[in-house]
Amino acid sequence: MSSEQVISRLKSQANRLPNKPGVYIMSNDKDKVIYVGKAKGLKNRVRSYFTPKPANEKVEAILKEIVSIDTTVTITEREALILENTLIKKYNPKFNVLLKDGKSYPYIEVSLNHDYPKFGFHRGKKKSKQSRYFGPYPNVYAVRNTLSNLQKIFLLRNCTDSYYKNRSRPCLQFQIKRCSAPCVGETSLEDYSFNVNQALDYLKGDDKSIIDNFINEMEKASIEQNYERAAFFRDQISNLKVIQSQQYVDGTKKVDADVISLVDQEGMYCLAVLFVRKGKILGSRSIFPSKTKYDSNEDILASSLMQFYLEHDIPSEIIINQSISEKRIIQQALMEAQNRQTKIKDRVVSYRAKWLKISVANAEESLKSKLSSKSSISNQLRDLTEALGSKQKLKNLVCFDVSHNMGDKSVAACVRFNEDGFSKKDYRRFNIEGVQPGDDYAAISNAIERYYKRINQEKRNLPDLLIIDGGKGQINSVKKVLQSLSIEDQMIIGIAKGDRRDPKNDRIFIQGYKDPIDMTGRDSAKFLVQSIRDEAHRFAITGHRAKKRKQLLQSDLESIDGIGPSKKKNLLTQFGGIQEVKRASVDDLISVDGINKNLAEKIFNHFNPN
Repeated sequence: MSSEQVISRLKSQANRLPNKPGVYIMSNDKDKVIYVGKAKGLKNRVRSYFTPKPANEKVEAILKEIVSIDTTVTITEREALILENTLIKKYNPKFNVLLKDGKSYPYIEVSLNHDYPKFGFHRGKKKSKQSRYFGPYPNVYAVRNTLSNLQKIFLLRNCTDSYYKNRSRPCLQFQIKRCSAPCVGETSLEDYSFNVNQALDYLKGDDKSIIDNFINEMEKASIEQNYERAAFFRDQISNLKVIQSQQYVDGTKKVDADVISLVDQEGMYCLAVLFVRKGKILGSRSIFPSKTKYDSNEDILASSLMQFYLEHDIPSEIIINQSISEKRIIQQALMEAQNRQTKIKDRVVSYRAKWLKISVANAEESLKSKLSSKSSISNQLRDLTEALGSKQKLKNLVCFDVSHNMGDKSVAACVRFNEDGFSKKDYRRFNIEGVQPGDDYAAISNAIERYYKRINQEKRNLPDLLIIDGGKGQINSVKKVLQSLSIEDQMIIGIAKGDRRDPKNDRIFIQGYKDPIDMTGRDSAKFLVQSIRDEAHRFAITGHRAKKRKQLLQSDLESIDGIGPSKKKNLLTQFGGIQEVKRASVDDLISVDGINKNLAEKIFNHFNPN
């Protein structure tokens, strides 16, 4: 069917659509979704694509590839907006803006179901009935810093419940005055509860009431001539004021807000999210939306808001640095999706304007850094292309390395590098089996064969360059594998350690040449190859260590008569690791599913032979 016939058929289909809210999905001749859109009226919106003259470049580009349209009718435009962005995340269409932010954000978790609650780090699904959560925080550092402050001021425990139950004397945290050691009765339930309540007020941003309470306790202790306790509260007040002085905070405005700024330069966009909770700035996160070629700043910001908050909690306010025409409908859709109230604001003054200024500055600085890094990577790839004499610019590179311990538990790793830097979603590990222990040639060949077989099966393009950690021997063995797969045009280089394993003496071999190539004056190219090799080595060795740890766990637990994979899993799940299993008492072990008293005693005696 010709392109004119396809367009004519789709135009007829559009005329038959109901003029109701909904979502339309456009696909190409390979049945791959290329665009997802939402409409207040499906018929009018889809028909607008098939006018005699395309409305813009984006519509023109879509019409060159489209072969089919699927639609879903919704009750409201808000539902259509939510469904649109859910499908964008699912299909990753080439003509939709995509917000690359798959990471979950960390929280502080307070285990309120315990007499002596633990304040700890949490990421993932929330257990709302058992715990209370504060956040989200922009990164792990922000959570760790806040937890450190909580320990310093309120002396709260941060250990696991199993560790807490098995203490017979205070741990190091008590010695360095970071915990009040409730596990061994060094503090009363009343005093610990007081500190917990103060810590909760701190996380709510109510610092003034904390200081007032500390002053009252200090004066009370002084009257009772309990000068040691009075001095303790004096020091806590001092610590809290030091921390307050380090935080940017409007003490009278306990606002929960995300302050979002979109900036662009040289065709690249950066979205900076500044997290403000109870008037305190917790930090920021920079995200770089992709597939933005045909979209305006307003379209990018609107799409980014929906995609971001369909995966993350909404605060009471979302402050943005530019107006968007769909602000009201996006606000309603987010409230409907999360069953929470929020307001989207684009005109702010006073302290909100200060936060917005900080957010914009973060976005600009992150974008500047990203562009600088991208430029540096581009220069390195250009220099490497010239150094290797490649006729086409090298853009996609893969590197393989093998890690083992005297031939035991061999793991091969593959890392990918492109114009954006290391592409961690494309990293792969291969467990090497069926080869002679310590035979690096066979191990690397095994991984290469499996990797390139997959490329052939999926009909993907070959990497521009294959880098092997090794010299001519490794290159020759890899070449034979590729020839057996009928792959003849893959460029291969090897990087071998030089004298005394000094990086300055590293030698780079290229397939077909006897001697290492001369990299004099090509420092940036050589450094790029070394960096990729080092990353492959890091990825391989972490995989090897994980495999070794798993073996140690198996030998520790499964060597006990009566413990199989299922009971081992139950033990590790309940106690959180082998160390906690070793510390567990018989009574603790009996509480695990499948562990009776006889088996619990066996486990306890195994780890406590005396």
